[in-house]
Amino acid sequence: MAGTSRGSTRSRASKSSTENPQIRNPNQILRKDKTRKNSLIHIFSVNLKFLIGFGIIAFAIALFFIYTLINPMEKPQKPRVITPLPAPKLMDLPMFQGEHRESLYWGTYRPQVYFGVRARTPQSLVAGLMWLGVQNERYFMRHVCQDSDELKQYGWTSHNGRDYGHQVLSEQTMTLTTSFLKSKDHGSGYGGDWAVRIGVQSDESVPDEEMLKTAHLFFYVADEGGTSLTLGSRVLDIHGDSILALGSRSDIGDWQLHLFSEDVSGVHYSGFKTPHIHNLSDLVQANLAVQARQFGHLQLSDSSDDSPNILVFQISARIPFKADIVFLSGTSTRDSRVEERASRLTGTSLTSLFSEKQKEFDNKFKKSFILSDELGLEPVTVGKAALGNMLGGIGYFFGQSKISLPSTSTPNAGDNSVLYWPAELYTAVPSRPFFPRGFLWDEGFHQLLIWRWDVYISLDIIGHWLDLMNIDGWIPRELILGAEALSKVPEEFVLQHPTNGNPPTLFLALRDLISKLKKEKFAATEARDISVFLDRAFVRLEAWFKWFNTTQAGKEMGSYYWHGRDTATTRELNPKTLSSGLDDYPRASHPSEDERHVDLRCWMHLAADSMHSIAELLKMDKDIKKEYSSTAKLLSDFELLNKLHLDTANGAYCDYGNHTEKVQLTWKIVETGSNYPRREFVREVLEKPVLQLVPHLGYVSLFPFILRLIPPGSQILESQLDLISNKSILWTDFGLRSLSKTSSMYMKRNTEHDAPYWRGPIWIPLNYLIVSSLHHYSQEPGPYRERAKTVYNELRSNLIRNIVGNYKRTGYLWEQYDQKKGKGKGARLFTGWTATVLLIMAEAYHEV
Repeated sequence: MAGTSRGSTRSRASKSSTENPQIRNPNQILRKDKTRKNSLIHIFSVNLKFLIGFGIIAFAIALFFIYTLINPMEKPQKPRVITPLPAPKLMDLPMFQGEHRESLYWGTYRPQVYFGVRARTPQSLVAGLMWLGVQNERYFMRHVCQDSDELKQYGWTSHNGRDYGHQVLSEQTMTLTTSFLKSKDHGSGYGGDWAVRIGVQSDESVPDEEMLKTAHLFFYVADEGGTSLTLGSRVLDIHGDSILALGSRSDIGDWQLHLFSEDVSGVHYSGFKTPHIHNLSDLVQANLAVQARQFGHLQLSDSSDDSPNILVFQISARIPFKADIVFLSGTSTRDSRVEERASRLTGTSLTSLFSEKQKEFDNKFKKSFILSDELGLEPVTVGKAALGNMLGGIGYFFGQSKISLPSTSTPNAGDNSVLYWPAELYTAVPSRPFFPRGFLWDEGFHQLLIWRWDVYISLDIIGHWLDLMNIDGWIPRELILGAEALSKVPEEFVLQHPTNGNPPTLFLALRDLISKLKKEKFAATEARDISVFLDRAFVRLEAWFKWFNTTQAGKEMGSYYWHGRDTATTRELNPKTLSSGLDDYPRASHPSEDERHVDLRCWMHLAADSMHSIAELLKMDKDIKKEYSSTAKLLSDFELLNKLHLDTANGAYCDYGNHTEKVQLTWKIVETGSNYPRREFVREVLEKPVLQLVPHLGYVSLFPFILRLIPPGSQILESQLDLISNKSILWTDFGLRSLSKTSSMYMKRNTEHDAPYWRGPIWIPLNYLIVSSLHHYSQEPGPYRERAKTVYNELRSNLIRNIVGNYKRTGYLWEQYDQKKGKGKGARLFTGWTATVLLIMAEAYHEV
């Protein structure tokens, strides 16, 4: 189907470009015929030489046009890697337009800042919050989420993904709350209105010092497109309600930003004209510093650049206090009812709306994730925070990815990269402080949670990712779109490589949706829309599958290997496999085309089986169903799987490749061509590698178990349960470690600077998949059913207890957990795939 679609698209384009130039105006022909007799007499009086010359010129011109029509000038072809797949976009489906699009137009779609609002459009109007924190009797600006700020806790305690969220931010000496609400009222413009209530409370133990008892907040509004903003007329002397700023945009019409507070007596401001919104906090700090030096006041300058596109408002008051900030759209329409709408979104009316929305959130949470009373109250609190941060961490990004060109493409001498087409991405993010951008393989785990809450938000996100597919069926594995996103990424990670994939985990969520459709678990309208989505998505999913099935295929039938490993590195103990998502998890010591990666083979089975299920659901052509059925059958062939990957000595599945265990990192003196040799930590190979099974046991060894390819009656299932429950291999009291203690790579650094990542620590998404399969096998008839149930119950209990305990102690969900003491490690506020702990609590497992 994908090939047919591409072919027909090219045919239509070719036809339109060659036919139109040949169309002649019939009126011109008619005029020539009418004047022919009158002009006949003049022909004979024309000089014969002139006629011959004119004829030759005319003939040459005619030949040129005929040649041009037959052989049109070839336009420079852009590289295939940045050519979009010629298929209808999922975002053009009616379900993502109209009311749905407008209802999700405004949102907290700036996860990289502590609080920010933007619209889902390029060059949006944006708003956000900064404040001054106090540490060691010094002020520090807070704006962009970062661990160096050392907040005791922050994150959304609840968020419904659409029009409500409540966040707590605990400083060293005070606590801020931000409560966000959207409203589509009569008279409002496109996307409606929104309000945020900012509350500030002081810790009881804080000394009664002016520096600690006064809070300085900075709320700003900015136009990314550079359109100038207008300052409100009574900003410096507010009384209850005041217009801070106003402006006009084509998308929402005229708008106003109001401040309502009984606790704040005055506001200071500054206006800036700059295209760089991502470094706004630097501009504010510089402005404050000048004022402090010249006048001794900690306040903005009450001045502005000409035609500013950013206005910052300083709200200072004694703690405790609260302020309501209201954004109203469409304020100049005939029936705008500005005062009435503003009143509804402030004061006691806003308090009531917040209360209603929180109650709705709690009720829907209880219905969507059924948690046993045996868990107690603390897991429920953690579960709500996991969901709230997942939904509150959804962002909207627009920009162009930087893509590496294949070695055969050299459009520009010396340049090995090109920009992807301008694209938008609506996505959940793994971590607001560390990874506030889109990651393809993380997204599949995110959607396991999100579809259970709001299936339309989930389809919207999946559709955005699939619309990023190029003509070859490739999707970038990491999306860094726009200046704000780029500001958080080291340069070496910006470039995306079109030879490299990422686990197709979106199929985890799609497989769930298909299963629930078959079981009629959706309302009629939802079921219809999911089917329409899958029908439109099929051509893209097919292209994606075929990209994997061709570019990542191994030498042996039914084998695959992750491309992108560095074959020439001398600085890595074991060359990383970033494309697998498992980064430094040890593979064959010497990357080659002979490799076979067991995890990718299992992902391909999931993809093929999902494609077959979609084709069946949509009643597609039998040849299409047969193609995917045959592939899924081949990849589920238990004998072939064992032949390619089983280590019969311990019943574990392993990668295969050119490998030796005799490698180490050693300090060596390296000649640099200068007078000063350099001491470097380099890899030393002490034994020639040979083709063999790679003897490292860990998460990869369990992938056939994870994706349930082992028959419930097979003795190999018993061996897998042994691996899982063995304390000397994977088992800990806090979850399963990523790599066995028996591995030669266990907790080994991969370079001088790279600490072990997937070489021991406990990762929740893989534990979720393993727990899911333990639950599956505990329900299947067979000799190992009861043992699977025992292991399941104990592992589930360990994971919940440790994650909840860490959250209680630290206020965060973490990227990973220490395998020795269970302590949270890596990035904190990692409520991407770590939020799957909520699914473990609810025993809501993925379908395979």
